[in-house]
Amino acid sequence: MKMTTTNMMDMFEEGKVLKICAPMVRYSKLAFRSLVRKFDCDICFTPMIVAPDFMRSVKARDSEFTTNEADRPLIVQFAASDAQTLADAACVVAPFSDGVDLNCGCPQRWAMSEGYGACLINKPELVKDMVRHVRNQVDNPNYTASIKIRIHKDLRRTVDLCQKAEAAGVSWITVHGRTAEERHQPVHFDAIKTIKDSLSVPVVANGDIKTLRDVETTHQLTGVDGVMAARGLLSNPAMFAGYNETPLECVWEWVDFATNQGTPFTCFHQHLIYMLERVSSQPERKVFNSLHSTAAVIDYLHNTYGSPDTQTVGLS
Repeated sequence: MKMTTTNMMDMFEEGKVLKICAPMVRYSKLAFRSLVRKFDCDICFTPMIVAPDFMRSVKARDSEFTTNEADRPLIVQFAASDAQTLADAACVVAPFSDGVDLNCGCPQRWAMSEGYGACLINKPELVKDMVRHVRNQVDNPNYTASIKIRIHKDLRRTVDLCQKAEAAGVSWITVHGRTAEERHQPVHFDAIKTIKDSLSVPVVANGDIKTLRDVETTHQLTGVDGVMAARGLLSNPAMFAGYNETPLECVWEWVDFATNQGTPFTCFHQHLIYMLERVSSQPERKVFNSLHSTAAVIDYLHNTYGSPDTQTVGLS
């Protein structure tokens, strides 16, 4: 099923702040992407896929990358430490997606030890090479090659990295406004603004986006072209549509997408745990979190919140 590619760069040109669903291990899979797209998400990322594993086995390709015709615009994120492997992986997914993104931000120890993720921000020449390989080898001029980075303590090094990537033809850059060592510290919006002001390619801000108001505030503080959310969308997949908490219709949409696409129970349940966390009481959460089957979950939702057609307002 070859699909038409969206011209991502045209989307950036339109002048509105693009709303983007982040790559999340285990969570930003097809069913969840289908859900957030119904609630004003402009672009979705796949979870991070390890490029060498992906290229080594058909089984990995089938389990790691699933999509359908409605799942666009779609960016496939890869972890890679070698330019040719990244370009090979990009060529495999290019007919079914709109761009690839190189993960230069994952701070987990296993990723860093394999030469993936945030350690790449210290290897600007390698990043440049990887971007150039993708640009040269994917046979589609509209296909994007982007990178997602964290920042250095010395911001001049981050600006240098971004400018080198830009010179190599990077399409756009997502900046998570923390260093590789920082976890829950405040996001450095000033750093994101400095990077945005130093480049001519679009820049997307990532970190601490919990509401639609955060999207607007981040844009005002940094001037970025897009804003990417992760945890905020997990707890409220309708966030980009302006809901302050998960509306009931979103919960039932999730049940539909997940059951139709055969989502494994643990993933189906975990998404609902996130969605209901802010809108249910502690005793309710205790009961809900202990459920063990899809049928039990659906019964619980019917009994506690009513059926999808009786109520489309917020849960509270």
